[in-house]
Amino acid sequence: MSNTPALARRLGTGDAVVIGLGSMIGAGIFAAFAPAAAAAGGGLLMGLTIAAVVAYCNASSSAQLAAQYPTSGGTYVYGRERLGEWPGFLAGWSFVIGKTASCAAMALTFAAYAAPAGWEKPVAVAAVLGLATVNYFGVTRTAGLTRIIVALVLIVLAVVVIGGLAGGVTHPLGLGTNLFAGGWYGILQSAGLLFFAFAGYARIATMGEEVRDPKRTIPRAIMTALAIALVIYAIIAVTLLLVIGPDRLATSVAPLVDVATAGSWAWATPLVRLGAALASLGALLALVAGVGRTILAMARTGDLPGRLAAVHPKYHVPHRAEIALAAVVSILVLTVDLRGAIGFSSFGVLVYYLVANLSAFTQPRVMRRYPKAIQVLGAGGCLVLVATLPPVSIVAGVIVLVAGVGYRLIRLGRRD
Repeated sequence: MSNTPALARRLGTGDAVVIGLGSMIGAGIFAAFAPAAAAAGGGLLMGLTIAAVVAYCNASSSAQLAAQYPTSGGTYVYGRERLGEWPGFLAGWSFVIGKTASCAAMALTFAAYAAPAGWEKPVAVAAVLGLATVNYFGVTRTAGLTRIIVALVLIVLAVVVIGGLAGGVTHPLGLGTNLFAGGWYGILQSAGLLFFAFAGYARIATMGEEVRDPKRTIPRAIMTALAIALVIYAIIAVTLLLVIGPDRLATSVAPLVDVATAGSWAWATPLVRLGAALASLGALLALVAGVGRTILAMARTGDLPGRLAAVHPKYHVPHRAEIALAAVVSILVLTVDLRGAIGFSSFGVLVYYLVANLSAFTQPRVMRRYPKAIQVLGAGGCLVLVATLPPVSIVAGVIVLVAGVGYRLIRLGRRD
């Protein structure tokens, strides 16, 4: 490992939970339900349940590993330590490319709700650069801003649920009809897309070098954030199906706005748009922090250029990694499609957690917190969900993985 300076341990359990929630709530609530409904129809809740089970298995593996290896990098580090350099590289590369796409998706989501027509791309780039600046000046500022954003988003979500249901349930059979309209393939595809929403707890593990008492804090924060997010997603999913129904949900561009207008609180539509913009910012803020730490870890071992391993002497953040990330995301914002980024991100994250489950499976008994059966179920779930993602996402993911392997082979050749 590199002898670059360590990051400062400044985050407590509450800070870590908030950073995880900021990622999960912002990513899925406003982006993942519509494509999931398009795949599964009335079977959306079954897909959500499957995604939650796989997410729990992956979260338990991440928590168990983070307690043993409390350093930046998450599964990139765990894979290298438990399985070898190549599995670790595949995990890190998958995370970086998948979550870089997620950064672009969240920036575009923010702009779709907050920018005037025709200004979406410039506003999205401005959001990326602005939040990268916040991260540059220290992780405690990241946690503080995320805490404010999460609180405001939860208030908005409460308004959506109460207002939508207060207007009367217009689709009372939305929870029990057309459960298999898309077949099991559609349900599993919806689970893979919804898994995108639960992947925020990865940010907690990747920031393991910056939390206090990491062996206790990281496992507790990961499981707490996942449990809270699951309850919120279940409430929102039920509300969507009852108020606007699975068919309208499948074609909706802004599902929660549709719930507000369908209910008796149409006046809350601007508030919902504001909440969507804030949630996207919260997700983007946490994503920039998490991806930057994984880039730092990969640069420390030589899998990415060594200059990216620099830690700012005053603010104790991987400033060069975050500057590089902001530049790449800004370019993607100008070129990518919003919905396509979700499937591509899910591919990368599922590969990442496949390595996490395999790594946790190899841990000795003294370091185990959960039975091996959970890691087996998690690994199998990742493989199934990857295989049922939209074909375009699978093809793009495989191409980028192959490109990463080629890049590392070239670097190894030059090193030799």
